Order: sequence, then structure tokens, then C-alpha cells
Amino acid sequence: MKTSISKPLLAAILAGLMPCCAPDAGRFKVTFDSAREVSGHKFAIADISPGLPADWDGFNFVVLEFRTTTAQRFHVGFTTDSGYNELRVMNYVPGAWNRLAIPLRFYRELPRSAVDLAATYNQPRYTGWINLGGHRAPLRGVDSVGFRMRAPIGNPTLEIRDIALAVDDPGDAYLGDVPAVDEFGQWNLGTWEGKIESAEQLRSEWDAEDREPVEAGNAWNYSTYGGYLQARVRGTGFFRTERIDGRWWFVDPEGYLFLSVGVDCVRPGGGGEVRDADRRRNMFAALPPALPPDGARRGDTPSFGAWNLYRRYGDDYRAKANGAAVRRMEKWGLNTIANWSSRDVTALNRKAFTLQLQGIGLDGGLMGLTDVYDSQFAPAAEAAIRDFVTPQKDNPWLTGYFLGNEPAWIGQEERLCGMILDGADRPVRAELVKYLSAGDTPERRRQFVYATFDRFLQTVRRLLKRYDPNHLNLGIRFGSGQLDPAILDICRQHFDVFSFNCYDLKPDEGMMTRTMTLTGLPMMIGEYHFGTVDRGMAQSLWQVDSQQQRGVAYRYYTEQAYAHPGLIGTAYFQWCDQDLTGRFDGENYNCGLVDVTDRPYPHQIEAMKATAARLFDIHSGATPPVDEMPARARGHGAIPDVWE
Repeated sequence: MKTSISKPLLAAILAGLMPCCAPDAGRFKVTFDSAREVSGHKFAIADISPGLPADWDGFNFVVLEFRTTTAQRFHVGFTTDSGYNELRVMNYVPGAWNRLAIPLRFYRELPRSAVDLAATYNQPRYTGWINLGGHRAPLRGVDSVGFRMRAPIGNPTLEIRDIALAVDDPGDAYLGDVPAVDEFGQWNLGTWEGKIESAEQLRSEWDAEDREPVEAGNAWNYSTYGGYLQARVRGTGFFRTERIDGRWWFVDPEGYLFLSVGVDCVRPGGGGEVRDADRRRNMFAALPPALPPDGARRGDTPSFGAWNLYRRYGDDYRAKANGAAVRRMEKWGLNTIANWSSRDVTALNRKAFTLQLQGIGLDGGLMGLTDVYDSQFAPAAEAAIRDFVTPQKDNPWLTGYFLGNEPAWIGQEERLCGMILDGADRPVRAELVKYLSAGDTPERRRQFVYATFDRFLQTVRRLLKRYDPNHLNLGIRFGSGQLDPAILDICRQHFDVFSFNCYDLKPDEGMMTRTMTLTGLPMMIGEYHFGTVDRGMAQSLWQVDSQQQRGVAYRYYTEQAYAHPGLIGTAYFQWCDQDLTGRFDGENYNCGLVDVTDRPYPHQIEAMKATAARLFDIHSGATPPVDEMPARARGHGAIPDVWE
């Protein structure tokens, strides 16, 4: 039976949103045991916040006041009449008390439709962010709260001192007395080896990098475009693919065999933007100023990353930093500027690069599918593709175009059809109704989505060939390579390269062989990475215990991947760490090659250099990949139902 809540009781509940400093707050503390695969504890809600109702139907937010000693993600769940229901939470301010309001719809409802997986599952807040997971059910009979962590690093702790409910969003709040972010954009509540403590120290380290000698000769034996000088076939003036003795390769414009060793988001000055700074000013020691010529702000968004570049290079910091990024790539063995990178960097035409087509109709309301039945789709796509590719048509540095990233409809075809049928009257809905009039089954719904996808790819392929026949169709970076054979067959007909993102310890050899066999195409990995928690950022989709282990993980993944005869490219995600206090969708991963102070991570860089020197021989089959695995590397997915 639903609990009736009087106005006085509701007022008392909402009063719980005020900071609570009860003397016994320390009673509700979890120490996550690093010796366990999964560690956690449950508390009775009545012990933490007496008087909360067990039926939460009348509320839209649960509000937690907690403090952690780590940026490592943890699971927050509630035991209800329907079972245990949890989400993943990342905290922007480890080391201090904060308030986080979690929308209860995240527990009750499936994620809302969005264009890709990140937009679907990542939910930004102001003192942290939430990654959706677990099952969805009503929040009735709620009696306990649980906190769990997978492979805890360094026996971290979490304290909870208050739980409250709210109808309207009460907002989040940083409750600490010391700013959580210092003047350089670093986490201010912790320390680590190499942390910048002064402007003089930072200048000294920048100067030391500038004085580093350039290695004699070409350590990677790269051609002008980044191909391998030891192997040459027919060149066409543009990048293409070829299978030689059972192994796939890119071929660079001059005919040299090429493996695309890249990094995403090459945008110097990243990793320090402050989203919605006006809502959380007390978190920062000082916000960076606006700077000439184009400012250290994107609109009203301050950027520590840009401010640090200005400190380093002065008024012409953008151009100088772009040139420095290319020089770093040359020193580190990287030959490709991969997706989402600055067009100012790619326009230097000093490294091979990839681009993602824009304006081709990907629809968030259709989970990343396109309404190809709309009479405006084809002419709009034609205009967008023509305008986008024409300036690049004759550019030999461009490898090719991606069509999309991690479409959210994969595996959700039946649900997508239900959303279309329940949605607004539009051409795709009319076509679906017509199609299902001959029978409405899960299989027919799936077939409709696949047919729609096929028609989309046909149109884009035809327009690409018309307006830019010189560059490759690199496909869609799927969220997984383990796809329905029917989807792989569609891809076979339209792509030049099959691409997928793969956040794992290494890509699965069987999956790659299956994909290559069914598509007959070479493959690229569009994203992968590893991170840890010592800098106050979340540990990335795959975590390791230390910065040194990030390098070990990179070598193991990358060399194991290129040992497969079908893999011809990888793109590490990403150039700079993500924003400490969260990018547009909340993510704040320690995944960069470079930190917010524009300093490289030495273990990561040395690993990349060592691997780059071996990749030709590894992919040729002449040298085995390294077999040293990172210690305690773990993914971000669901964890076993284990409690201490």
C-alpha cells in the first residue's frame, strides 16, 4: 500500500537536504577491501536518516551526503520489494563532503533515447556523474542502501551521513572548506609524484621537454605519410587497403604499407574545461581568465587547459601548441590524428587523419538511426556530404570518413520500434506501421530496423563515391564487434573498413576473426584506453592500479591487437585527460597521454614508443606480441552480486 505523506512530514524530509553534522556520522563508513574482487556494505536507511518512507513513488530525487577518499567509481543501490537496484557513481571531489542528487528515474526507467551509447548511459551532475546500469523497477519497500566497488585501489573509504528525498531537483553542492581544484586545474585534495606545486616548477618542466633532443634518424622507419619504408606496393596518391599474404594493410599514398597508430581528440589545451562554473564556484581556487586571441573559454566555459597553454606559449598559444602536438606525435611513434581532433591540427597536413561525416541525419530520438523515409533525408544528406567532403577531396593526408559512433539501437531493435510506434507521426512511423501490418513479431521489427539501416548506408555510400571517390569509407565505430551476422552482411556491402570501439583488456581474437570472415573487410579499433585514480579523476572504462600499469596495459592491448591479420588501425582515446569536473556528459576519465598542465605521462609515452617500434614485425607475423598483462585490470560493467 502506498504511504501517505503529510505536508509536515514532507517538510521534515526535505529539511534533510541541509548539511548534517551529526556526531555519529562516522558510524556509516565502508572500507573497500582491495584484497577482494568486489567489496561493499549495506546500511539500514532508518539508521542513517530516520523517518524516510519506504515507498518513494512520490519523489523524484534521492539526495546523498557522502565523502570518499578516492575517485574510483562505486555502485549505489537500494534494496526494494523488487530486489536490489544499483547505478555507478563517479565523484568529482574525493577527499571532501559533498551532496549529490540522483534522479530516481535512473532506477525506475530504461535510459531515454539518445544518438550513441555515451549519450544514453552517461548522466552529468555537478559534484559527480552517473552511469546507468542494473535493472529498472519501482522504488517501493526501500529499506537499505548499499555501496560496492570492484577491485578497489588502496583500500579506499566512503562515509555517508545523510539520505533525503525530494520532489524537485535540490541541486548538488560541494560542502568542503578547501577548494577541490587548484589554480592549474589539478585535483587539490590529494598529492602524487610529479604534481605541480608552483608556476616555477611547471615552467621548469616545460623547458626540460623543449630541450629534449630529437632522436637521430627515423626511429619508426616511417615514410612521409607514416607508412613503413621497408615494404612498398602500388601507390595511388591516396590511402587504400590491400590484403597481402593473408594479412590486411593500409597502403599510404606513396605505396608503403601502413598501420594507423592513432590517438583521438588531438586538441591541445583539453582536460580543463569547467562546465557550469557559476553553479559550483566554491570548488575552485580560482577560475582561469578569458585570453586572446580566441580566449581560454568556449562560450562561457573557462578552460584550465587553454590557460596553461597561454602560460606556456603566450598570445600565439594555439598555433604553437598545435605544432608541438605534431612534434610530440613524431617523437612518440603516432602516425594518425584520429577522430574528434582539432581541425586546426589536421589542417597542418603533417599527419594522416580521419574525419567523421556531419549532417547525415543521425537522430537521437531514433537511438542513432536515421529516418530515411523522410523525403528531405536524401537531399539534406547530399548537401551535407557535398559541402563536407569537397574541401578534402584531393587531400592525400586524409585516410577516410567515419559515418557514426556507437549507435544506441544495436541490440535494442524491438524497443526502438515500440518507441517509434508510440511516438509522433513521422515518415518512419508510417513506414513501420505499413511493414508490421503483415505481422508484428520481434523478428519483423528487427528486420525493419536492419532494412532502414541498409537504406541509410546505401545512400551515404553512393553520395561519398559521387563527391569524394578518393577516400575510404571507414564505416561506423560500433560499440562492439560482436554483431548479428545480418548487420555484418550489410556492412560488407557498403564499407571499405569495418570499425568498432573495444574497451577491454584486449580485443577478442575470435570476434575479430568472425568479423573479418563475415565481412571480408579489414578492421580498425576506434577507441580503447586505461586509467587510474591517483589524479582525482575516474579511472576510465578499463582501470589499472597505477600510471606505470597504464603503460603495461597499453602495450599488451595494442600488440595483441595488431597480431591479428585483419587489424590495420587503432586509435587510443584520448590525447588529453578529460575535464576533472566533467565534460558535457559528465565523464572525467584519467585516460590522456597529456595532463591538464600540458605534461605527458611518461610511463604511457615510453610504452607507446616501445610498441610503435615493433608493430610492423608484429603484424607481419615475424615477432610475437608482448604477453605481460597489467595487474588487476578491470572493466566497468556489471559486477557479481557479492557482499562482505
